[in-house]
Amino acid sequence: MDASLLSIQPSAAEPLYRQITGQIRRLVAGGVLRPGDTLPSVRDVAGLHAINPMTVSKAYSQLEAEGVLLRLRGKGMVVADLAAPPDLAARWTLIDPALDALARQARELELPADALLARLKTRLTEDPQ
Repeated sequence: MDASLLSIQPSAAEPLYRQITGQIRRLVAGGVLRPGDTLPSVRDVAGLHAINPMTVSKAYSQLEAEGVLLRLRGKGMVVADLAAPPDLAARWTLIDPALDALARQARELELPADALLARLKTRLTEDPQ
């Protein structure tokens, strides 16, 4: 995995370590990161995103405690070999909080649902680069 695959937003309300853990969980659940894939070092992630290395270390440690990552001596952190890939329901539970927040914000801003869905569809089909 390349450290640039993570999108860290220092100005966001969500703590940085939670941004990292959430993104890695989604990358694993979506199959972008597979068992045995090596994660970038704490220093690489911290340096690229100009954040404190302890923040990255905290995120990696939390994912290790959850069984998502595995620390291999001499290799660093790798994606753990899960017994079964996450099913569709498990992947939905990872995105539901963001959908709830989006729906709440759209209601607060009185945005029409059809326009919101059209923008979301556009974002889903755009190249992330």
